[in-house]
Amino acid sequence: MTTTTPDGEPLPFNIETTDVAELEAAVGVLRALDYRQGGGFCRDAVRVVKTASLLLHWGTVPEPLRARLYTVLADVHNLLGWTEFDIGHGEPARRRFGRALELAAEAGNDNLVANIRYRLGRLHLHRHDVPRALAEFARGGVAARRSGSRRALAILQANEAWAFAMGGDERAALNRLAEAETAFTEAGSWLPPRPWEAFFGEADMAAMCGTVLTELAESVAPRHSGAAIVQLTGAAGRYGADMTRSRSLTLIMLAQNHALGGDFDEATRIGAEAIELAGHVGSVRPKDRLAPLQRRCLERRSDPAVSVLLEGIAEYRSRPLS
Repeated sequence: MTTTTPDGEPLPFNIETTDVAELEAAVGVLRALDYRQGGGFCRDAVRVVKTASLLLHWGTVPEPLRARLYTVLADVHNLLGWTEFDIGHGEPARRRFGRALELAAEAGNDNLVANIRYRLGRLHLHRHDVPRALAEFARGGVAARRSGSRRALAILQANEAWAFAMGGDERAALNRLAEAETAFTEAGSWLPPRPWEAFFGEADMAAMCGTVLTELAESVAPRHSGAAIVQLTGAAGRYGADMTRSRSLTLIMLAQNHALGGDFDEATRIGAEAIELAGHVGSVRPKDRLAPLQRRCLERRSDPAVSVLLEGIAEYRSRPLS
């Protein structure tokens, strides 16, 4: 792609379609690894960022390739921000997302802007900062509407519903969730999903419904737990080995709902499976998501099976990230 000076500095070079295509393929491989094993296994992302930086700072890009190049550069930073978030590095993640927004704006890619805003919102939601999360989701919704992508809009609306539920606003959460389901249904008639939004299929839509209902069961009324179990069971059944992290997170919430309903036989069975899966994922998020299940189980610690699960949760949560 390029040569260097005697001092090792890169010489200017012309960027070709194959250069951009190779970078897109590399990001695709890393994204699949992140879904399967979590951000802790995506260490090669730094190498891809270095390659992207080389293209940006030393390459001459033909005008027809400019938007495509800036899109993949933004996607690299978007993915790296997500992997940083996944391993608990909040501030580095925020900086990566900020750079991704700059590059996506340069590319004129509203669909990618919407996705980055969704991920920024998730960063705030993980910290239980509902106002900031809602602000990012709202900005993302504006970009999603500009892009015309119903899938992008469904992602933002489903996550808005989660934020409303976390804040205890039952009506707003259920209304926004219904809007997300409508947008998702309509997404099938749109263009094929872009790589950064392709994860959001039927399994993730069901998982988000279950997540919102779980949050409402905890923050508003336990009556939402039954519907949450139905949605989460369906989602868990759809996740394959390529989405191990998502399946582990879904099973954790499913066990949480069974514990909330007093069915500790199912809670311990499913909770043990969730922990076993999470042990193969380089992510801190399953550890954080186990906290509500752990609290529920502490109420029944005298039950031998629950006691074993509590020991498993404590051991897993204390384990260093792979």
